Amino acid sequence: MRSPTFQSLVRGCLLSRRRNALRRLGIAPAAWLLLQFAVAQSPQPDPVPPAKPRTIQVASLGDGDNADALRRRIVDRLDKSGRLKVVESPTLADLVLRGTSNIWPTGNISFSPRSNSASQTIYAGYLSVELVNKDNRTVWSYLVTPSRFRTESITDDLADHLVVRLLDAVQRGLAQTNAHSPLAGSPITRVALRAAGSTLAAPLYLKWFQSAGVSVAYDAIGSEAGIEQLAQGKVDFAASDMPLTAENITAKLDAVQFPMVVGGVVPIYNLPSLDRPLRLTPQALAGIYLGSIRKWDDPRIVETNRGAHLPDAEIAVIHRSDGSGTTYVWTSFLSLASSEWKHSVGVGLHVTWPVGPGAAGSNGVAELVAKTPYSIGYVELIFAIQHRLGYAAVRNPSGEFIKADLASITHAAEGAAKDGGAGFRFSILNAANKDAYPISTFTWLLVPSRGLGDEKRRAIAALLNWLLTAGQKECASLGYAPLPHDIALSEIQASGSLK
Repeated sequence: MRSPTFQSLVRGCLLSRRRNALRRLGIAPAAWLLLQFAVAQSPQPDPVPPAKPRTIQVASLGDGDNADALRRRIVDRLDKSGRLKVVESPTLADLVLRGTSNIWPTGNISFSPRSNSASQTIYAGYLSVELVNKDNRTVWSYLVTPSRFRTESITDDLADHLVVRLLDAVQRGLAQTNAHSPLAGSPITRVALRAAGSTLAAPLYLKWFQSAGVSVAYDAIGSEAGIEQLAQGKVDFAASDMPLTAENITAKLDAVQFPMVVGGVVPIYNLPSLDRPLRLTPQALAGIYLGSIRKWDDPRIVETNRGAHLPDAEIAVIHRSDGSGTTYVWTSFLSLASSEWKHSVGVGLHVTWPVGPGAAGSNGVAELVAKTPYSIGYVELIFAIQHRLGYAAVRNPSGEFIKADLASITHAAEGAAKDGGAGFRFSILNAANKDAYPISTFTWLLVPSRGLGDEKRRAIAALLNWLLTAGQKECASLGYAPLPHDIALSEIQASGSLK
């Protein structure tokens, strides 16, 4: 029989406090408290981390030659990095990279005004990927859009950007952290839930509810209509791109709000002759929507787009016709840019628009802009990408023209928790970070404080916990930035009150 070790005897003392054990160790009773303190303060062994991934399979990234070219470039760059071994079989891979891509021509740059042959085709596109582990759970995702200063082909640009982000995720351990299991099989999946609201984040919510394995009937009818349905008890929770304030929480609507992800609202445009990305100041955007800037070749637009071919054409100004959180974000930004807008139009889910026709929903705005030459509108980033629409870089408070992408939207949310945000009400419009996209916003889920049965309340709490953990790993593939860690942690703690 093995003799007891010093540590096991000390542990026995701590648990049983037997006098004979103390005597065996020669420890005086007066020294007991010091021993307790020393053992309590001694470093505990860290849990064994998951093994770092060593192999990866790059699966299909869509159909067509461009998708094949992207895959070949990614494989080549990963091979040259020496940090992950590319294998052909998913059964041999620690990780599998899969996704979709789309690349399309947007116009031509002519190098000679006398020759049409001396020109180069301009392309736009995206690469949306997810990284899954051996259990087929998403451990990381990303949406790659073209770099601001691209010199190589768009396929090389997208592929190289993706590999840099992927290897960084592996280096930081994001790709080997254990993913939370889907909720499938849990009793809460038998609970049928109803929700309605935001179109800004609708693509993500639909993806999330399917991935989580829960039954949620979600109706993307806009933030205002979703809030109204929640107040009337027609849905179990709502989605809004406008935070609730003390003023709009009434006796009919008493709810707890949870930020879910960070998104960016972008000015989309249809300019067939434009040979380079558009750059707009906040003041120019306010002038366009006030109707004081009526043509694309207005000096206030030309000034920030020198060398671009801007047509002598009337601007068709398009807005949301329904009550919309996207409109709330857009009008809030215009109010910060223009005192005239602030006092004559104001901020709201819907306002009295000075000019232009309206369309219902983000898809409606994107579709109307797509078929209306010389038009401008505003939607969340993913709708611009899905509809193959150009979207402008917007000048931020640091004077930088920033185009919305995952990096610039993430920068906007950095430090949000330090700036207050009582009741999880955060505004990140015109964030101070010089690399931040200025029209960035959180989007929220609203859960009623009373009126839900115990079963539904527990189901929503479990769903929220999944969305704030495993769900955050899935949002980037659709162009939404994950929540800052400190905010997500605070929300997980707050969601416990629903159980």
